[in-house]
Amino acid sequence: MRIHLIIGDDPVLIGEAVTSVIDDLVGDGDRSLMLETLTEHDYRSDDGRHEPRRLIDASRTPPFLTDRRVVVGRHVSRFSRKADYAPLVVMLGEPIDTTDLVLVWEKGVDPKVDKMPSLPKALREAVEVAGGVVVKTAAGRGKDAAVWLRDQLGSSTLDFERPAVTALEELIGDYRGRVVGILRTLEGALGEGATVTAAHIATYGGEKGGTVPWALDDAIDKGDVAEALDVLTRLIPYQGTPTDRNGAAFRLLFTLHKRYANMLRLDGAGVASDKAAAELLGMKGSTFPAKKARQQGRVLGPERLTRAIELLAEADLQLRGTVDWPAELVMEVLVARLASLSQRR
Repeated sequence: MRIHLIIGDDPVLIGEAVTSVIDDLVGDGDRSLMLETLTEHDYRSDDGRHEPRRLIDASRTPPFLTDRRVVVGRHVSRFSRKADYAPLVVMLGEPIDTTDLVLVWEKGVDPKVDKMPSLPKALREAVEVAGGVVVKTAAGRGKDAAVWLRDQLGSSTLDFERPAVTALEELIGDYRGRVVGILRTLEGALGEGATVTAAHIATYGGEKGGTVPWALDDAIDKGDVAEALDVLTRLIPYQGTPTDRNGAAFRLLFTLHKRYANMLRLDGAGVASDKAAAELLGMKGSTFPAKKARQQGRVLGPERLTRAIELLAEADLQLRGTVDWPAELVMEVLVARLASLSQRR
């Protein structure tokens, strides 16, 4: 049994660490057969308490049609009391060779619980005695935070000018987890290996405020990555519960997918007017949406339209859990890539 204990209070950094560990453990194996993930909802008993029984049972279940199983226990901080984590300590002392275990000590999703309890010393020691790895995701403070940030930038595919690093530090403040999204966004907008300037950081920082959904379509169609990301941060703000943000992301993804699917239907259909395009797409009333789809479809062409559909499908899977990213990060990367596709060539 390979054991990883991941600790942290930033959902983005936690998600990155969990995704990395799972990718390493599963490798080229079949995730649908190998991987089982449990959350605090799975631990809830009939009387409303949280118990580790299902996590323990999962860790002791033999593999089926594979050589190994990977069991991920999210929100293990629910077991902060000795009576709750004691069975986990016992389990760690009696490992099953065919199971790899990932325990994630993170805050639960219940908005009524404001503070994450401290990791019990006995649980950490049990992981270490079992030969497990403890992964701390915290960015630290002061000099430690600065070192952490530079490590993150150094591990990216981008080259940051010194003023860009300073601008990034000022932009993210104490919310270090934003670095993950910003790096993905910059890679999508500028391309791997690009040199990042302070102007780039200012451009892709964005501001929050009210907006309308079609403003995102316009920005993407123009190929204006910065404007598209700015609009997106107002459509899916870094606020509210994860459920609220996931719901908003799925609704926006559905709208984007429908729009690009319409472009694909019109591509090669030979429609000669906006009215004919609207009839083909089953649109009632104004023909303006059909006109926009027709125009943008011609700009993109079949190859880039196909790529856009692939990106939308990938984002759908990511929102459903193939990566441990917050919904807003998934959408940021998607929107940056879609806008890049629209740039004139």
